[in-house]
Amino acid sequence: MSTPLLLQALAVLGAAAPAAAGVTALRRRRAGAALGGREAELLAKIAELTAERDELRRTASCDPLTGVWNYRHLQLTLDQEIERARRAEASTVDPRPLSVLMVELVGFDALVAEHGRARANAMLRDLAQRLAVEIRSCDTLGRYGGEEFLVLLPDTAPDGAAQVAERLCWTVRRHRLTDRHPGEAADPEERSGLTAAIGLAVLPRDGGHAAVLLRAADRALAEARAAGGDCWRAVPPGGPAPEAPAGPDASPLPGKVSPGPGEDTLTPHATTGGPRATGDRP
Repeated sequence: MSTPLLLQALAVLGAAAPAAAGVTALRRRRAGAALGGREAELLAKIAELTAERDELRRTASCDPLTGVWNYRHLQLTLDQEIERARRAEASTVDPRPLSVLMVELVGFDALVAEHGRARANAMLRDLAQRLAVEIRSCDTLGRYGGEEFLVLLPDTAPDGAAQVAERLCWTVRRHRLTDRHPGEAADPEERSGLTAAIGLAVLPRDGGHAAVLLRAADRALAEARAAGGDCWRAVPPGGPAPEAPAGPDASPLPGKVSPGPGEDTLTPHATTGGPRATGDRP
């Protein structure tokens, strides 16, 4: 090839090179934009799947009727809290007790008979939400079955658990009728008529395992139920709770939320201004 032709070919190639580079750069930008779009779509899909997973977990752990934790979550949490209390007991001088309250609503069947199942269930849900407000954020309240609830109180000694039990009795007794029908004439201060019978058990005093601890709380609940409800009971170490003396002159039942001088029957003993659920317990 002659020199002029070679120079002409090189000039053509030199002119085409910038255009080819521009096309390549444009293709790269388009590919990068497409890749960025796909990455954004993938990230959005991952966020959506994560939200759906969290919702499924919450649904699997919540009771559909009352909205509080269900039996499965209670069992898992109880096992975790027992293991945590054991580790704390082994590693520290001061043990960290775990208290359990088994709560049964007394009078729910009568509520169903008077107001119907749908309205009674609405009141049960409202009451469960109110009970959840009366405990700390680190505590756990769940529906144990039927009209029974279980409350787990970490780092709570018997005295502190007794205070919570009294507060829960007060809350149930003060619960008002809800979900009224449109145009229904009724006293807005009318109570639901429910009361709470509560059994109290403490780790390690009443048992070192979940099943033993729950049996102890159930025995204490049976004592509270036999006393007519609206009270709590704790099984003394080494035996069942003692029976209260009978007769009009008998002293108040152990754990009975009874009015003191100057108090009405709707105010818990040694409590003024309504219950509070904040702060540490003994």
